[in-house]
Amino acid sequence: MKTRSAQIEPYRSNRMRLYVLLTIGLWVGACGSTNPERLAGRQPAYRIIAYVGGRADLYGIDAAKLTHINYAFGQVSTDGRVVLENENAPAHLAQLQALKARNPDLKILLSVGGWGADNFSDAALTDSSRDVFARSAVEMVKRYGLDGIDLDWEYPGQPGPGIKYRPEDKENFTLMLKAVREGLDQLSDERGRAPGDRYLLTIASAGGTYFEHTEMDKLHTYLDWINIMTYDMFGSWTERTGHHTGLYPSSEGFAPLLTSEAYVQQHLEAGIPPEKLVLGAAFYGRGWTGVEPANNGLNQPFERYTAAYPYTVLVQQYIDKRGFRRHWDDRASAPYLWNPDSTTFITYEDPQSLREKARFVKTHGLGGIMYWEQSHDPRQELLGAIYDALR
Repeated sequence: MKTRSAQIEPYRSNRMRLYVLLTIGLWVGACGSTNPERLAGRQPAYRIIAYVGGRADLYGIDAAKLTHINYAFGQVSTDGRVVLENENAPAHLAQLQALKARNPDLKILLSVGGWGADNFSDAALTDSSRDVFARSAVEMVKRYGLDGIDLDWEYPGQPGPGIKYRPEDKENFTLMLKAVREGLDQLSDERGRAPGDRYLLTIASAGGTYFEHTEMDKLHTYLDWINIMTYDMFGSWTERTGHHTGLYPSSEGFAPLLTSEAYVQQHLEAGIPPEKLVLGAAFYGRGWTGVEPANNGLNQPFERYTAAYPYTVLVQQYIDKRGFRRHWDDRASAPYLWNPDSTTFITYEDPQSLREKARFVKTHGLGGIMYWEQSHDPRQELLGAIYDALR
């Protein structure tokens, strides 16, 4: 356990280290990309990527405001193949493809995995199992007219909610990505896909211990970009309340590594160019009750975690309603709700915090913003805030 003084020092040096890393990353990016053939050609100024599940109003998605959609989720079967277990998934993919009539530049990817998804470790274990996985991923692209694959393995080398894992996952994940990359590149060659329009391979990554179980310094060379899950920093598993998707620390010395800024810094320290990093946004909040009332419930112990709240529910029932008052943490660039009568604290994302994230992306030359998940904001207020801020 670190002492409080030991925790403060990383925060004090965080901004300067991030500045240096971003400056170096931008210089490297200007001199040449890790994957020039795939990154050449016309590219949007910033990526705006929606993770979309079957619960969303697929026809109602404002496709003109998006560059990419990651359909969630495909799964890994027990024999190590990429499959669609949801019987409605093919129809969903067809509906998403229809959105290209509104935005011909829109790209549709299949995201494979998600929280609780098993069988990744077995699929990545050997040359032959990786070949089976890669071939099935390419077959998915061909069958459904996709533009690429996004892998969301949560998490290599870690147990997750009872999933199989191995120490070898660390190296095997890199080899799995290499196999899929080669398969997608071969398909791009066969179909004469021009630079800038080749089949895509991305992942959803995390921070903290995620880096102890992955070879981020190696695997990023096989990827077009990385979607950083800069959310779920605080929840039922933490001892105190906090901003679950805060951009910066809420106070000096308090959880300096559980921020979007810190996660970005970890990726940069692995040598990943900033333009290949896509910052995550959460279209939902998290709440606790029985919270100590000091500091309006922020950074306080609690009795019980309550729930995750879609943004649309927060707007309808909680934000400045029913005894809840919205507060803004200027230091963390994050909003929160506090109800002193019920001692309930809710952390969430809103248009103001998204504008701050967009400013962070633009200031530091990152690749854009992705969000989880489309159905949580059916009126697309948050998507509109991202689009306006980045465009």
